[in-house]
Amino acid sequence: MQPLGDPLYHLRLMSRMGQATGVDLSAAFASGAISHEDWAAMITRCRGCDAPAQCEAFLDANTRAGAPMPGCRNADQLMQLKGRGA
Repeated sequence: MQPLGDPLYHLRLMSRMGQATGVDLSAAFASGAISHEDWAAMITRCRGCDAPAQCEAFLDANTRAGAPMPGCRNADQLMQLKGRGA
């Protein structure tokens, strides 16, 4: 098992992935669409990813994307939030 990545770095990646897919994670959290537990779980899943460099490259190449990059550990949650208009 690999160690978890830097929390702040992964928070930024997760935020960028949300922006790229049209999901405002901060607004979703503020509105209650994401609970504290959901938020923590999303960050932890991102921190456990073994492809942050690929994620960063995807985000650099895709400021707008219809879906998160293949293999994103938060893809399901992001697409659910996107479907709700978060």
